[in-house]
This record gives sequence, structure tokens and C-alpha cells, in this order.
Amino acid sequence: MKLVRLPSRSPNLNAFAERSVRSIKSECFGRMVFFGEAALWRAIQAHADHYHHERNHQGIGKRLLESGPEVGRADGRVEPRERLGGLLRYRYREAG
Repeated sequence: MKLVRLPSRSPNLNAFAERSVRSIKSECFGRMVFFGEAALWRAIQAHADHYHHERNHQGIGKRLLESGPEVGRADGRVEPRERLGGLLRYRYREAG
């Protein structure tokens, strides 16, 4: 492995990481106050779980990145759910 140093303030060199950081900052960090590193890491993990499992992605046809067995079902009740005290909201249908 070789370390490659990027020039400062060059978001185009690492676009995926920069976009990820910008998303979490705008969706979570600007609206929360953290009292310790553990709270910060819990918020980051909750945002990552929401991003990968519950959020529709417009660039891939409004699909989920990692879908579960409940996706595509037409029966059952759809309920609203939330993470981080209501900052991240989504709808969920029970599987089975």
C-alpha cells in the first residue's frame, strides 16, 4: 500500500468521500449537539444504516442500495419510522 497525499481543498479528487461527508453534515450535524465522541459515532452509524438500508436513491431509479425481503410487497401495512429523533424519516412495510 502506498500513501498518496491529496492537495488541500480538492473535493474533485475524492468525490465520493466528499459527498458522503457533505450529506451527513447537512442532514445530521447541522441540527444536533453532541456531548462526547460516543454520541457522534452513534449518529454516524445511524446515518450510515439509514443511507444504505432505508433511503431511496434517485440516481439508481429510486431503489434502495441494500433491500430487504419487505421491498416490493403489495400487502401489509406501511408505517412511518424515524432515526435520530426524527431527523431521518422513512416508510417501512413489515415482511411476512
